[in-house]
Amino acid sequence: MRRVLLSVLVLASMVPAAAQKATPAASPSPSPAAVDKAYLQSIWDGWTAADLDKQGQFYAQGTGHLFFDVAPLKYDSWDDYKAGVAPSLKDAPKVTYTISDDIQIHPEGKITWVDGTLEMSGATPQGKQSIPLRWTAVLEQQGGRWVIVHEHVSAPAEAPPQQ
Repeated sequence: MRRVLLSVLVLASMVPAAAQKATPAASPSPSPAAVDKAYLQSIWDGWTAADLDKQGQFYAQGTGHLFFDVAPLKYDSWDDYKAGVAPSLKDAPKVTYTISDDIQIHPEGKITWVDGTLEMSGATPQGKQSIPLRWTAVLEQQGGRWVIVHEHVSAPAEAPPQQ
């Protein structure tokens, strides 16, 4: 169980990290008039590319925005988030993220919240693995773009063994 938990934590710490060694992706297309699955996938494709300067375009700038990643407990701004994940991206193996079909998009004027799961796939010392992740985000329309003003990413705890 510890080995599986360690694998989950290693992969989860690479959530934003994995793509620093990846070939930079093309600039994402402009933000759509409404949030859709393609736009949400472009956010995760940005994490795969691991270019934090470009990834910042998807996040609200300044203080007062809370982002929860797998670890540590929280980041209080995009600048904190960027600084916190940069070291883990440095030597991380490549991982990819695929939004699942259960994604729900809840538009409400200039605010849209999304929730669902995604699959993180990549290599670990134990071989290639896929780990499901939970994702909830609140996006706000700012300056003609949809940006994340709050985000929560987590990995489920390992299920107890069958008896």
